[in-house]
Amino acid sequence: MRDKRFIAAHRGGPLSKENHYLLAAWAANCAEHVLPLFEDHSTDNRPRRAIAVSRQWARGEIPVGLAQKASLAAHAAAREAKNPAAIAAARSAGHAVATAHFADHSLGAAIYALRAAEAAGKSLSNEYTWLIDKVPESVRELVISAIGRRYPKIVARI
Repeated sequence: MRDKRFIAAHRGGPLSKENHYLLAAWAANCAEHVLPLFEDHSTDNRPRRAIAVSRQWARGEIPVGLAQKASLAAHAAAREAKNPAAIAAARSAGHAVATAHFADHSLGAAIYALRAAEAAGKSLSNEYTWLIDKVPESVRELVISAIGRRYPKIVARI
């Protein structure tokens, strides 16, 4: 079930366009932080492209439809990857750009970034701290509470 706090104002929800853009930019940062874990195993540029498209959407430069296509492409790259960290990193990119369509995909970008870091043997706690430090102040409480609600098992391991 979707968290109603992430429904955009133009769809009757409480999330302002400005905060939706902030979530997309933050999600792109999350995905970009773990992108090397994908690129260490592949020359496929679809996840990197998805992150770039996410940033373009967050600046209001492109329509949602282009973001959706980039998301599908990043997830296709994840399906083709073999390494668990690479798969999770590509999925993080796919969710980052999908934030244009539904803002709560930003949470997926963060969670897959955590999974990628963990699969690569990195500290889950350090990655979580990095992600949360990058959340814009105006959406920080929303993101922290939503991650805790939606992903309690991951939060419990941090």
